[in-house]
Order: sequence, then structure tokens, then C-alpha cells
Amino acid sequence: MDITIQPRKLSGHVTAIPSKSQAHRLLICAAFADRPTELICPDTNRDIEATADCLKALGAKITRTAEGYLTEPIVQTPESAVLNVCESGSTLRFMLPIVGALGVDATFQMAGRLPQRPLSPLWEELERKGCRLSRPTADTIRCTGKLKPGAYSIDGGVSSQFITGLLFALALIPGDSHLEVTGKIESRPYIDMTKKAMELFHAPAFRSPGCITVEGDWSNGAFFLAAKSLGNEIDVSNLNPSSPQGDRAAAQILPALKQFATVDAADIPDLVPILAVTAGAKSGAAFQNIHRLRIKESDRVASTISMIEALGGHAEASEDTLTVWGTGFTGGTVDAQNDHRIAMAAAIAATVCSEPVTILGAEAVNKSYPKFWEEYTRLGGNYEQHLR
Repeated sequence: MDITIQPRKLSGHVTAIPSKSQAHRLLICAAFADRPTELICPDTNRDIEATADCLKALGAKITRTAEGYLTEPIVQTPESAVLNVCESGSTLRFMLPIVGALGVDATFQMAGRLPQRPLSPLWEELERKGCRLSRPTADTIRCTGKLKPGAYSIDGGVSSQFITGLLFALALIPGDSHLEVTGKIESRPYIDMTKKAMELFHAPAFRSPGCITVEGDWSNGAFFLAAKSLGNEIDVSNLNPSSPQGDRAAAQILPALKQFATVDAADIPDLVPILAVTAGAKSGAAFQNIHRLRIKESDRVASTISMIEALGGHAEASEDTLTVWGTGFTGGTVDAQNDHRIAMAAAIAATVCSEPVTILGAEAVNKSYPKFWEEYTRLGGNYEQHLR
């Protein structure tokens, strides 16, 4: 789906959708709990559904309700299972150690750019501790064997998702196990989210709290917070200022972009596209520690630069710094490159453009925010849809 947006200011109220990151973690904990858990999560997306489907393949009964999800925990795991993780890196990296802990012969099906995203050094650590991993085809992974208790070690500099997956696995492996994280830890707030979810369920006992509400998502709320900072009359609610979500940093970074700013992107890779748009419309910014952006849904350094340049701005990157100049935007055609955050960032940029903005592949928003275009229209956005 391609769309063309006419430049127009937005106005109105937005209730932040439930946190995708927290929903993943709570669904996993609920699947191993001692009794059913009701998860208040009125909005869902492809990534959350991928995690729910994988847990169902392992024996959990997860029912979509008007309020969210009712999860009846796994009673007995199957000997083998097929887990379709779609394009969700979180789902794959969380579930891979989990099936190893359970000893399930599992085949993972992947889509999009996910087969090219890194699994090392998680792959090697799982094999060192008892699993056997292979790539039967370019878009599948097979995991057999069973993880043994003991000492685990992982480099924290590639992905916090590896650490989360191992934390879940170690809680499920009988016996005494512990995890050592070496090197610099990237995206530490996401690890804190995992620990808080596990504490809520008293892991490794996994005692269900009964009913839990997924808090609002700072990652997606940031798009509308940025719109407000760009002069759109928007109020955003359902965002917890004391949330463990690292992307709550948007509340502090956006005001700082009134002048040229230097932003450390190490813990906030998902915010960079919309912060780059904000900086380009204002006074510019330099985003440091951007190396991990290259292994997201798109090469997010390249796709962000492409977006900024397509809109009439200017950006460039060195090995670990992305610099966006405060040139303002005129409009143009942006290829979302199957990246939901590029599509949404371009839509917000359209509110400060002088000419129309066309977004190729606008359906990419379904990965995290399926009702984004509905919300955009409700707030006064005006776009025409072109079906390919």
C-alpha cells in the first residue's frame, strides 16, 4: 500500500497503545504460570501475535478477548513444534532459548529481513550448553536437544534480546544456573523490563498475579509526542513517566532538540527515525552509537538518511554517528523499506512539509501499530491510498 499525504497539521488526543515489548514478556511469563492470567492489552500487532502463536504451538491456550488476552498455561509441551515468528526479532530471540530449555524439537519460520539479522553469540552459547542448531533453509532454523543447567555467558554488546531469552530459559531449566553478561550492555532498559516482568510472576516459580494491564508504549507514543513538539496540537496519555521502557527518554530528548543536540542512541535505537525527523525540522542533531541501527527491520541508518534526503533535508553518517542538519523539509517520496518506524516518521514529517509526502509500503506500520493510519486520519491527517 502506497499513500500520498497532503501537508496538514494534526490536532486531538491520543491514547498510547499497549507496549509491544512488555506484552511479549508478560505473555511468555503467563504461559508458564501456575494458573490462568488475564492480560489487559486492547490493541495488538503482528509481533505480539507472533509471540502468542509460538506459545500456543508449545501448548499454551491463548484466547483473544475484548480486553486483551486470556492465557491458560502450558500443561505439557509437545515433542516437536513449528513456531512461526514472522518478522519479529524479539519473538525469535526470546523463544529460541525457551525451546532449548524445554527440550522441544522446534522449527522456526522467519520472514522479511529477520533471517539476515544476527543470532551470534546466542547461537554458539546454546550449542555449548546442549542444543543443536541448524538452518534447513534460508528462512528456517531448527533447534534440537536440551539445555543443561550451569554457568551461561553472553556478550551484552549485540542485542539485549539475547539476554532476555536466556533469562527466561534459565528460569525454566531445573537445577542451579546463572548468567554472566560480558562487555558493554546495549539497551539495558529492555533487560530491566524482562526482570520486572519475571519478578511480577515470581520467577522461577511463575505464580500468576491473575490480571495485569500492559502499560502504554513509549516507542510508538513518541511519534505523536514528536508531532506535538513540531507544532501539532496533540495530547498523548497512557504513558508512565516511571516506566522501565528506555524509550521514555523521548520526553527529555524532544525538548532538547530546540537547538543542535548530541544524542546517545545506544539505548534508544527505535527512537532514532522520529528524533531525526524532529531534528531535521528544527536545529539538527548528531546521533552517536548508531551501529545497532544497521541490524533492525531495515538498515535503519541508511533508511533514515534516505527518508531525510527524500523529504528535502540533509543527513549523513560515519561509522557510528548519524548527523541530521536542521534544513527543514519540503516533501517527496519515501520508501519505508518495510520498516514501520520509517513509515510513521515520514507521516509525522508530512505535518511540517510544504509539498505532499508519498510513502511507499505504508502498510509496514502493521508490525507495531496497525491502527496508526486510522489515528492519523482521526487527528486530521489527509492522505490518498494507492493500491499496487
